[in-house]
Amino acid sequence: MDLLDGRLKFRHLTLLIAVYEHGSVVRAAESLHLTQPAATRTLRELEAVAELPLFTRVPRGMLPTVYGEALVGHARAVVAEVRRAEEHLTGLRQGRDGTVTVGTLLAGANVLLPRAVARLKRERPRLTVVVREGTPDVLHPALLGGEVDVIVGRVGAVSGDGEGGERIRQRMLYREPIRLAVRAGHPLLERARHGGAGPGVTLADALAHPWILPVEQTALRQELAALFVDRGLSLPVDRVECTSILTMRALLLQTDMVALLPELVLRDDEHLAALPVELPSVGRTVGVTEAAHRTRTPALEALLHHLDEEAALLRASLTGGNHGD
Repeated sequence: MDLLDGRLKFRHLTLLIAVYEHGSVVRAAESLHLTQPAATRTLRELEAVAELPLFTRVPRGMLPTVYGEALVGHARAVVAEVRRAEEHLTGLRQGRDGTVTVGTLLAGANVLLPRAVARLKRERPRLTVVVREGTPDVLHPALLGGEVDVIVGRVGAVSGDGEGGERIRQRMLYREPIRLAVRAGHPLLERARHGGAGPGVTLADALAHPWILPVEQTALRQELAALFVDRGLSLPVDRVECTSILTMRALLLQTDMVALLPELVLRDDEHLAALPVELPSVGRTVGVTEAAHRTRTPALEALLHHLDEEAALLRASLTGGNHGD
């Protein structure tokens, strides 16, 4: 088998992806505006080039073999890169058109990303920005597969040795403290305000109330768990695990729940407040994550420029002007 001997064509890859996604040669042919015989012939050519069976027939269509599963991931990356090349040329020719797809890690870019996108859209109103929210285990493969141009949010250790290392490049923009957040008027806030010379509110006191925790796939959850172990405490049993900043805010406003939120979120929300509880080992370094060897499109370059400018303003506004080191 030699995939570089000239027999492998782009049409083979697009058909492979279509059969994989539709589960049928007939539906794949329809999606690509081909006849079924032409699609069948193309699939046979691809299997001849690969010298491996890529699909097996089942009563309702086609199922990928282990070889098909492996090859389709590479095919998607190749097709995505060709689409990027087309977009790159279009962007160079037209100057201000194009699309940039951004992955955001939970609430990791709730302040930085909207501000940068707003500036970008004022400068390039015809440019389309697609924002996908998710956890690292979802967004990192999407980045490597070409479905996402950049991830904005927390940076740090790349999850999964096989997905990171030299394939991913990260750049830190600023470090932001994480606070214990509650609604204005929460009993713990009242206790803290009227505590006098006493010890005030502690992390253990907050366990008397329900919590909203980050999901297990996040670094923030791991840091919080380590802090609880260090304090000799167990994670709250009465809890909700949530990745949506809107859901978290609604729950905080409607209940006496406690949650972890970035300082910049709390600073701009008069209905929420931070408890005076020190979380020295819990914080987040916000930055950008890219696929290391991928060519940046003009749209991505423009977004990165505005992310850098907004990050500089946020660094200045945070206590101590931390730079993420």
